[in-house]
Amino acid sequence: MKRDSRLSGILHVLLHMAEHREPVTSEVLARAMNTNPVVIRRIMAGLREQGYVRSEKGHGGGWALACDLSRITLRDIYDAIGQPALLAMGNRTETPGCLVEQAVNAALGAAFDDAEARLLARFGEVTLAMLSEDFHRRFAVHGGAHDLETAHAP
Repeated sequence: MKRDSRLSGILHVLLHMAEHREPVTSEVLARAMNTNPVVIRRIMAGLREQGYVRSEKGHGGGWALACDLSRITLRDIYDAIGQPALLAMGNRTETPGCLVEQAVNAALGAAFDDAEARLLARFGEVTLAMLSEDFHRRFAVHGGAHDLETAHAP
């Protein structure tokens, strides 16, 4: 089953960007994410509209964070990318005629709703600053130089 990894990828890119004082080009971000710069530009354009990143043109230009990491939550980024489905499971049919299937749907639907609400609440509690702090703790344990292309520890 193919999972939607956009949230994870975007968080990854944003945390890499946080490690740089200068704007970072789409090409550098794309190399770090093993993707095409066009994909990065498309993602960043959406985040720019939400006020999370800004673009700078010309020599030395690129993408930069537009607000403090402590003000951005996982929920903010999840919302900014269009709230993709959180759970891969679902009901066999949405409007069943069978009473047994209606009972199954009601039970599963309540459980799915509860799981999604808890997950979204947790997303709202976790800031990008918290993720950055976790990265820095891990980095301190591993030691070594960090840049967009060497931060991927085995």
